[in-house]
Amino acid sequence: MRPEDLIMKVDETIRRNGLLSPGDAVLLGLSGGPDSTCLLMVLHALRQAYCLDIHAVYVNHNLRPDETPAETAFCRSLCEGLGIAFMQRSVDVVLFSKARRMNLQEAARELRYQAFQDAAHEVKADRIALAHTADDQAETFIMRLSRGAGPAGLSGIPVRRGKIVRPLLEVQRSEIDCFLKEKDIAPVMDSSNLKEDYFRNMVRLSIMPLLKRSNPNLVHSLVTTMTILQEEERYFAVLVTKTLMKLISRKTGRRIELFLAPLESMDKVILRRVLRRVIQETEGLRGVGFKHIEDIIRLIRQGTAGNRLMLPQGIRVIREYALLVITSEEPVRIAEYQLAVPGETVIVGAGLVLTASVELHAGQMGDGRSNVVLDADRVKLPLGVRPRRAGDFFHPLGFGRTRKVQDFFVDLKVPRDERDSVPLVTSGDDIVWVAGYRADDRFKVTEHTKKFLKLGIVKGKF
Repeated sequence: MRPEDLIMKVDETIRRNGLLSPGDAVLLGLSGGPDSTCLLMVLHALRQAYCLDIHAVYVNHNLRPDETPAETAFCRSLCEGLGIAFMQRSVDVVLFSKARRMNLQEAARELRYQAFQDAAHEVKADRIALAHTADDQAETFIMRLSRGAGPAGLSGIPVRRGKIVRPLLEVQRSEIDCFLKEKDIAPVMDSSNLKEDYFRNMVRLSIMPLLKRSNPNLVHSLVTTMTILQEEERYFAVLVTKTLMKLISRKTGRRIELFLAPLESMDKVILRRVLRRVIQETEGLRGVGFKHIEDIIRLIRQGTAGNRLMLPQGIRVIREYALLVITSEEPVRIAEYQLAVPGETVIVGAGLVLTASVELHAGQMGDGRSNVVLDADRVKLPLGVRPRRAGDFFHPLGFGRTRKVQDFFVDLKVPRDERDSVPLVTSGDDIVWVAGYRADDRFKVTEHTKKFLKLGIVKGKF
């Protein structure tokens, strides 16, 4: 392939995918290796056609001190010869990896991308151009396939994401080598790319050559497969977006509530994507993996109201009567209140209202849980409302003996993260009613009752 043919091929990729616009300021990540050197030369060749303002940045990871000076000198000399602004950034990968408990490759990637973003902000770049190639795509496919990725993961590196563009994503490494040879440019070589210490290097140096023995066109074949998957994922992304518009009841940064009925009848292929999307786009819920998605689907299809999952990083998934709640919010512990009689009290954070009234006739006796009727003359006013305390006990109506509130909650399988949000209505030091569950036997209505205390609890959204 002649140099001008490769330039035309990249130009076609740029135009087809809308990677650049006339007048763009472009920041290019330049390492001095073959791929980024080729990209710099190609963008320089297209500079006039797009009226580009090109800047290049070299990121020093402080991992190869013996090689960095030569790489920096090559990059600077190359940019000066082309009239392209050059800058450097330095990051401490080792320190960052220890602080975040990440491997060196992950830490280097995160810091490198942050350095690109910072440099792009400094020069007011419209685009950040990175030199990923078709070979990088193929290697990514093999790596993710071996780790059990789904269609989204196997669709590979996107040609464009936000400001980041990858104009060489359809160019193979062999084409780049020919291009640089024709241009008589000898790029620097990163010695770490020749070691099989990292999985990607193992794939690049051992697995890919082995697979190419049976299919010399392996890179093209895998990239074609990934292109198909990308197109299908774009279709599903639109479908998921339309579906979510009808599903979300309520959303915050750490909590999302979804209508349950549509989820129960949804095809599993779409359901997986819907759950993955809402988790990815809710900041406090990230980090949930495939296994957890499958657990959530089981909860939706086989669970009953009140069932829940406890996931990593404090994430809870709760199946309510009409909603599926996914949250990383800290469990609520209600404050202490007075309950006026007659009157009502809003229990902030728990989404509950307690009501109280006194009647001369019992009327309906209530269900004993959300509505109770007690002997008004046996209670001391004002009534208090508070969360549980260590050592709390009461006499559950119809139970026949004293019971610790903690044991009562365990017997009724009240979820641990809800126990501090259950209001206890008190008369002096005595518990009158575990609201929503059971009244105290000492305050029950008898044949001698003359005035009837009616208590109720209503669930709302506040």
